[in-house]
Amino acid sequence: MESAELIGYVAAIVAGLVIGLAGGGGSILTVPIFVYLFQIPPVLATAYSLFVVGTTSLVGSIGYAVKKQIDFTVTAAFAIPSFLSVFLSRRFLVPALPDPLLQIGSWALPRNEAILYFFAFVMIMAAQAMLRQPVLEQPETVRPRFGLLALDGLGVGLLTGTIGAGGGFLIVPMLVLLAGLPMHRAVATSVLIIAVNSFVGFSGDLHRTDLDWRFLIEFTAFSVSGIILGIYLARFVPPAQLKRGFGGLVLAVAVYMLINELIKS
Repeated sequence: MESAELIGYVAAIVAGLVIGLAGGGGSILTVPIFVYLFQIPPVLATAYSLFVVGTTSLVGSIGYAVKKQIDFTVTAAFAIPSFLSVFLSRRFLVPALPDPLLQIGSWALPRNEAILYFFAFVMIMAAQAMLRQPVLEQPETVRPRFGLLALDGLGVGLLTGTIGAGGGFLIVPMLVLLAGLPMHRAVATSVLIIAVNSFVGFSGDLHRTDLDWRFLIEFTAFSVSGIILGIYLARFVPPAQLKRGFGGLVLAVAVYMLINELIKS
């Protein structure tokens, strides 16, 4: 096993660990791990990421379900339109993206590079959310605004389908502000939404003939071991401090991605 691959498997454990400790955030690293450490093409990397994120989050959601912390009514209101959006984007939008995506005169922006630029932008937003750690005030009314939840679900589904990340940094604030969920229930509900969202998105890639199932299952096993460890350590490690530290790591990786892609172009 090459050193880059070894680092990649360790990073898979770290990504799962963060999801277990903080309820989300770790999945944002899976695509860069696949692209830069395992040399997997970006579009295929987003498909792999959906499977890994889905499996890892599903394991995490089982514990929340046992503790009855998941709001299944809110999950359905947010997730049904999100499922539709993520499946359509994976099955039809991503394959239909032209290559190059943009061309002006002699300059062209290849599809793979465009996806990585967009992913780096999303990573910066996620890092900002983790570093700032905003305090979300519980709304005075706890009546869920299902229409707005559905619209937000459509947007998150499009994001998940396009870049292969769970989008927990977007889902959790919306569940607090629009559904009136307490933070711990919002995190638990978000993990379940991410799990099913990711699997629905991955189903749009099952027609592919280049899926390396052995590698995918091995990588996922490392990530799942990380979330199991994270759920155990969550009783001892302050998640707010972890998120700030991890936010700095995500920001550093995003900057590396941008610099790397600019140098190559």
